[in-house]
Amino acid sequence: MRVRKVESWVVYRTAVKGQPTGVNAVCEAGEWEAMQAAQPGVLTLIQSGIASEGEAERLARGTSGDPVPRNGSRPVDPPPVQ
Repeated sequence: MRVRKVESWVVYRTAVKGQPTGVNAVCEAGEWEAMQAAQPGVLTLIQSGIASEGEAERLARGTSGDPVPRNGSRPVDPPPVQ
């Protein structure tokens, strides 16, 4: 089995038709450098030097996918009057 060492991850924004603000994406730092060399200025770097893919994915996702906050317990009905 071949082990690949990834030094860092990058979060960037890319334009997508129908999305006015674009979408966030994640790639390895080496891939980012290759994309920038091929098409400079097309993609927007959000953050580089991220240590793990999971951390980069969470940053790219933002609050999307977070659990929906609950308002606490529902109101308790008063006891019946006898």
